[in-house]
Amino acid sequence: MNMTMIQDEEKARKSRSAKLILLFAMVSMTMMFAGLTSAFVVSKSRADWLKDFQLPSAFYISTAAIIGCSVTFHLAKKAIQRDDRSKTTAFLLSTLALGVLFVILQFVGFGQIISEGYYFTGQASSITTTFLYIVTLMHLLHLAGGIISLLIIIYNHFKQKYNSTQTLGIELGAMYWHFLDILWVYLFLFLFFFK
Repeated sequence: MNMTMIQDEEKARKSRSAKLILLFAMVSMTMMFAGLTSAFVVSKSRADWLKDFQLPSAFYISTAAIIGCSVTFHLAKKAIQRDDRSKTTAFLLSTLALGVLFVILQFVGFGQIISEGYYFTGQASSITTTFLYIVTLMHLLHLAGGIISLLIIIYNHFKQKYNSTQTLGIELGAMYWHFLDILWVYLFLFLFFFK
């Protein structure tokens, strides 16, 4: 076996291992959110459950923003596979901007909930808003990890660590952002239909 084949095999093994570790992490996160949403459903029988609660309009816009993140991250991955550095840069920065917009809109949504007189804790709270707060906050914590990883990917991209033969970091980042996107869409639809 020549040296190039050994290096290619090592790179493929490293790629498979990293993707498998990320997959295990995503499965464990999915199980956590499945538990939270199951508790949400079970708690609907409580007397203090809000029957007329509406999701804030900012959550609808933030859903579009996070779907945009998945699209731009996918386009960044495709661009680096073609060695198109300028488009990769534009798509990665767009993903970052949309991710930050998502976070801002989530807090705007919380503000809308509070302005309607619904609080997350205390005497003015209800089980409905407390669950909404917990589920959304947990997603935001996972998104913070996504933004940190995206910043590292952007840094590495500017250091020219990625090209058409070395895309692992961008691939892992895209996998995680697609997961965050699917997770939020699931949570949003769940909250929309089961509130």
